[in-house]
Amino acid sequence: MKIAVIKEQLAGETRVALLPANVTKLVKAGAQVTIETQAGFQAGFTDQDYLDSGATIGSDRRHTLDGAELILTLHAKGEQLDLLLTELQSGQTLIGMMDPLGHPDSAQKAADKGINTLALELIPRITRAQSMDVLSSNATIAGYKAVIQAAELTPRLLPMMMTAAGTLKPARTFIMGAGVAGLQACATAKRLGGVVEAYDIRPAAREQILSVGARPVELDIEDADTESSGGYAKEQSAEFIAKQQQAMANVLAQQDIVITTAAIPGRKAPILITKEMVAQMKPGAVIVDLAAEGGGNCELTELGKVITVNGVIISGPDNIVATTANHGSQMFGTNLENLIRHLITDDGNLHFDFEDEIVHDTVTAYQGQVVNGRIRELLNLPAINKEEA
Repeated sequence: MKIAVIKEQLAGETRVALLPANVTKLVKAGAQVTIETQAGFQAGFTDQDYLDSGATIGSDRRHTLDGAELILTLHAKGEQLDLLLTELQSGQTLIGMMDPLGHPDSAQKAADKGINTLALELIPRITRAQSMDVLSSNATIAGYKAVIQAAELTPRLLPMMMTAAGTLKPARTFIMGAGVAGLQACATAKRLGGVVEAYDIRPAAREQILSVGARPVELDIEDADTESSGGYAKEQSAEFIAKQQQAMANVLAQQDIVITTAAIPGRKAPILITKEMVAQMKPGAVIVDLAAEGGGNCELTELGKVITVNGVIISGPDNIVATTANHGSQMFGTNLENLIRHLITDDGNLHFDFEDEIVHDTVTAYQGQVVNGRIRELLNLPAINKEEA
């Protein structure tokens, strides 16, 4: 089986889909790997590094894709996917992040072209798929980097310091959302010496918040149905969000740093912080909105910009994970390697077993049709049997 790794098309993306270490293992498993020239350069890997790992180098995109059965990329959504579909041939398989619930038509476009697609965002949250979970890897880095960015933006130091010039109080840091990104933000802020508090609508998050050294904030408005079967927070009613905002305003007014992490796959991020709430915050307070790409948890967030409103600094990072190119590539590449090894047979051929939960949930288009049930619903297509897939 020939695997092609292409150079990323998205502006500002610095990562690469596979590292030389991943290539070495896949070659040992019987795969042939071609890397588009300079694909790993921004992550710290030269073409020679890939040659040494057993790969060949494609001089351009066309050469890289020629004869490949499996094409790997980080981003394959919107314009990136449209461009790729003009370059791919029927029967090839594309793996990447496709925002399948936000862009369900992408699966139909791929199916119409005869391209098989696997959307990494749909990897199920089950034990045996943890090593393939790209979303958790990205969230881990995002949570860490959000705190580092906040530490750079705040006019305060995070830890308490006792100096000859007096005692400096620690910065109060509040994390909204205790998923993977939120918990990593809690742990990072705690290690930097801040006083850390966190809030999540899921009752189960309380113990997780405590486990990373933060103090859980309880607003006493929790909804009975707050967590999906996959472990994510569910979308809440407008009435619940209004109550949450009202109760949260007093908490935010005391904070030096606020990091928001609430995102809903395929939908606009919920507004947790209104402009009225920002007006009540301290001048010099910092908000880092990790949901900026999904519309933002703060009403005033501007994607890709750092703005100041009434003295409050608001950052809306765009693809914050790309600021950690090396480790971001390492985590993504390992996730991808584990998925590929799961998909290939002992003789090195690619095989889709739709009885397998990982394959069933992740494959969006196969042999000319959309096969993922959730995406078919979004496209108003009738359900199909597994046998038809």
